[in-house]
Amino acid sequence: MSLTTGDELVSVVYVSKARADVGDDTLRDILTESRENNAQSGVTGVLLYRDGQFVQVLEGPRDSVQSLVATITADPRHGDIRIVLDEPIDERQFGDWTMEFRPVATPQTALPEGFRDTFDDLDAAESPDRAARAVHDIGRWVKARTLRG
Repeated sequence: MSLTTGDELVSVVYVSKARADVGDDTLRDILTESRENNAQSGVTGVLLYRDGQFVQVLEGPRDSVQSLVATITADPRHGDIRIVLDEPIDERQFGDWTMEFRPVATPQTALPEGFRDTFDDLDAAESPDRAARAVHDIGRWVKARTLRG
């Protein structure tokens, strides 16, 4: 079966800044809405948040993901939204999660080159290859923390 353009499976990653202080209640509201809506539209992914910055990976049918990105862009809680990756994928990296959430701690010490505990560089990723590598790292990072409990 061939997919039509709107059915094509894609991964979209965006970064945005919170327009106001985002506390636990606001994050809980965002996650509740996301999980309900994403389950209905076939979208999966992960949301990272730290110090007023969101990084989100969305996976699903192109039409559903594009519609969701338009909704997020209109959401007054988000500002300075920038798409850093938009590409077709063969399979989902976050297929088990309608929207996984991980708060990202502020780094305490510098890590050796090649290691990461933040995704600050994703906002500055100028090349799609660099952004794609960061998304792969996000997947490993989230799954490792999930296994730790």
